Amino acid sequence: MPEITSAPMVLAVVAVLAYLLGSIPFGVVITRGLGLGDLRAIGSGNIGATNVLRTGNKGAAAATLILDAGKGGIAVLIARAIVGPDAAQLAGFAAFFGHLFPVWSGFRGGKGVATFLGTLLALAWPVGLAACGTWLAVAALGRISSLAALVAAASAALWMLMFGHGDMVALCVVLTLMVYWRHAENIRRIRAGTEPRIGKKG
Repeated sequence: MPEITSAPMVLAVVAVLAYLLGSIPFGVVITRGLGLGDLRAIGSGNIGATNVLRTGNKGAAAATLILDAGKGGIAVLIARAIVGPDAAQLAGFAAFFGHLFPVWSGFRGGKGVATFLGTLLALAWPVGLAACGTWLAVAALGRISSLAALVAAASAALWMLMFGHGDMVALCVVLTLMVYWRHAENIRRIRAGTEPRIGKKG
């Protein structure tokens, strides 16, 4: 009898449920609920915590950050507990993909950084903490959220190797490439010296 982790139907259900969880646009829900306006018409128009911060409401930004990270983390933890480690990686990817292309928001989503970090924390918490520490260090020095995100994402696969989780490096590389793809405009602005700094209203 095959193991439950090898059953295609089970993995398909895990992927769909994780995707739907990842698709919840918490930034949009929170800003609307607090009467802060349509997040897509503010700043960069992104649905993530950095753009929520541009509304001037730090509490809303913090809540968005926690909930967006939680989407990836919860998907991983539930999949691992019920199905197994392979399903946990699949769930992390599906939640991340859902944040980027949410069915609830016409497939126009965020850039995935918080969800990526939440996924890392659930998959291997030392790696997640190291990636978060990388983000904080770069953000403190440069005051540019996107630059911190790019450096943290690029460091994730290296942290996986350093902490002995070679089986998760491929997932990290895929997620990192998607983060860089979603940050293409930010990368151009960083090179031009026009990228907004943390806390600036847009």
